[in-house]
Amino acid sequence: MWHKIDKSTPIEYAATISVNPVSALRMLDEFVTLKPGDSIVQNGATSIAGQCIIQLARLRGIHSINIIRDKPGSDEVKERLMKLGADIVFTEKELDVKRVKNLLGDLSEPILGLNCVGGNAATLVVKFLKQGGTMVTYGGMSKEPVTVSTSYFIFKDITLKGFWLQEWKLDQAKYRDWIDYLLALARVGKLKYEMEMVPFNDFHIALGKAMGKQGSRGKQVLKF
Repeated sequence: MWHKIDKSTPIEYAATISVNPVSALRMLDEFVTLKPGDSIVQNGATSIAGQCIIQLARLRGIHSINIIRDKPGSDEVKERLMKLGADIVFTEKELDVKRVKNLLGDLSEPILGLNCVGGNAATLVVKFLKQGGTMVTYGGMSKEPVTVSTSYFIFKDITLKGFWLQEWKLDQAKYRDWIDYLLALARVGKLKYEMEMVPFNDFHIALGKAMGKQGSRGKQVLKF
């Protein structure tokens, strides 16, 4: 599919808008009915999808609870996510407590959770969900299975669902509408995400590093 777009669109957004940003938009719209004042929780908050989820939620008056990995520089990452519109950002280690919901303050318990990591990071998302909440899995970066305690199904009626963008691309008219909407936000600075540009002749090296393969030189294609 080819899409004609406004010439004022920054090229890096034109090149990337059709996957992660569209995924963020659809996941906020399709699984639960969210209204202003509601909350969501997600892991992988530093990914492009995660950054878009934060901003699209904020535009709708929806609060976001965000989980990031424990690594050097986490304070700086938290600050950058807060500038994008995140309400709270936790490292995984900070959630090693009996009742994570005590950390929410005045925020409501989230009805929607978004998981792109799997393993323990997915468990942390489920812990935050309110009665009848839904967790949507759209990735598995840890390569670990999503394991949920039986008690969450019996006593909290938690629903687990999956998301695959390819299914949504079949309706080309709607897909085009979503791209136009997101690019309009990008052009006026209401949707932004950090990318590191690399020379085209280094692209194969950058792509290999981004996919976890070792390279002798080059940088990651996308970095936050």
